[in-house]
Amino acid sequence: MTNKYLLLLVFQASIFCFSCTSTNPTPKNQDPFALNNFSLDNRPTSYTYPSTSINPILKIRFSEPVDKSTAMSGITLSNSFGDIPLQFSYSNQDSTVVIQTVSPLNYLSIYFFTVSKYFKSASQKAFDSNTVIKIITQIDPAPKFPTITDDELLTKTQQKTFQYFYDFAHPASGMARERNTSGNTVTTGGTGFGIMALVVGMERNFITRQQGVQQINKIVTFLQKADRFHGAWSHWVDGNTGKVIPFSTKDNGGDLVETSFLVQGLLTARQYLNSTDTVGNNLINRISTLWQTVEWDWYRKNNEQVLYWHWSPNYNWDMNFPLYGYFEEQITYVLAASSPTHSIPKSVYTNGFAKNGAIKTGNTYYGIKLPLGTPSPLFWVQYSYLGLNPHFTDDYVNYWEQNVNASKINYAYCVANPKKYPNYSADCWGLTASDNQVGYNAHSPENDLGVITPTAALSSFPYTPVESMRALKFFYYTLGDKMWGTYGFYDAFNISEAWTATSYLAIDQGPIVVMIENYRTGLLWNLFMSAPEVQAGTVKLGFVY
Repeated sequence: MTNKYLLLLVFQASIFCFSCTSTNPTPKNQDPFALNNFSLDNRPTSYTYPSTSINPILKIRFSEPVDKSTAMSGITLSNSFGDIPLQFSYSNQDSTVVIQTVSPLNYLSIYFFTVSKYFKSASQKAFDSNTVIKIITQIDPAPKFPTITDDELLTKTQQKTFQYFYDFAHPASGMARERNTSGNTVTTGGTGFGIMALVVGMERNFITRQQGVQQINKIVTFLQKADRFHGAWSHWVDGNTGKVIPFSTKDNGGDLVETSFLVQGLLTARQYLNSTDTVGNNLINRISTLWQTVEWDWYRKNNEQVLYWHWSPNYNWDMNFPLYGYFEEQITYVLAASSPTHSIPKSVYTNGFAKNGAIKTGNTYYGIKLPLGTPSPLFWVQYSYLGLNPHFTDDYVNYWEQNVNASKINYAYCVANPKKYPNYSADCWGLTASDNQVGYNAHSPENDLGVITPTAALSSFPYTPVESMRALKFFYYTLGDKMWGTYGFYDAFNISEAWTATSYLAIDQGPIVVMIENYRTGLLWNLFMSAPEVQAGTVKLGFVY
């Protein structure tokens, strides 16, 4: 690594003033050699330039004529691989320097212009302070793949994403790995989504029916031996042993919300199976037994009028997360009310999920009314409704209106782009929980970190078909060289940081397959809603379709 690049790393995170303390003190009554102003591609002075052309022109005006012989050592453009060759020209009696690259830069990459103390004036004064200018080059606008029909693109997206749950399934358990780097850690909720993806795979002939049934049988066999806590599975499980892997210190027992995502998938698969399948009614009955032995009512914690998310055999109810109000968990209450063996009364739904009517908000954002909550990560309008058809009302709101409007607000926010992130647009939108360049976060209009997550827009296809198709085409054709991999789209990207994920997450991949299918045929909605127990439960809760 060059000395110049070491210097760059020291200063790249800072914003420097034009008049900083000099590293070479100037004698009294002598003006320092300073930078007066600069521009990049005729854009005004800034210390960060997103969406820069790959042939940038930097123009810097100094306080006095420069020493040309020090230009190449004193003004550099670098990336993580070293210095980039530059060419220089001069004007205004050599007090203005124009710097250009010898060759085009790479698209969607980070570079740093550095003006350092090695740069001197014609009178041999050293530059008074180090200055670093960060540039992020633009996206390559050229299509990365040949154009195909919209229908073909939907199928291709489903099939590639589906492979995460079939080709990459844990070999011993058939369960979905939590992410593509999680080894033996499998996820219950993500597996529920994956089971629904398997149904899509069979229906669309990505795999044979026999292959799909065998995979579901492998998963059910594993779930029968895996650790359970009053019928609920843990969030994470060891895919070899079935033993709980703690999600956190005290979250080492039953996870009722993740269990509901899993059961949603199991019931959908059960409704798809018939007695002519390889393992026939035995598999159907085994799924029913797993579902019937979840003790939803026990998670009321001593018969309170609310469900609790967690219980641990070591820490009891210490996680203390009652499921009050609207977020991702409506399916948990629906299944608890639908259970033929461990059901809850409607009063638990009314007091817990609905907060006795206080769940309603009805505020307006971007001219769109939102019946519940505030602008949220989009998984809130996706996870519960992979099987639960949202075309219903309860005593409080219309959930189809809620989900459509939440999606449209998310889209409208990205188009408005109040934080001025590069490339947010009608083609590039979608905020939800996902990986980002520093970790994981629940991105939303109220927590916008510049991270776009493909599952947000793609799993919104039933709600925003036109807007979602535009996003799909942008992700595939424009960003495909960065974002399209073995299992479809990588988890997320942040153009303002020239960052794209290399990760796949089960809970983000599954809804893409499922919700695109619900948009196209309603398959998963129809199957889940055909379960007699679910029909009885939704009637109990007063849902009107």
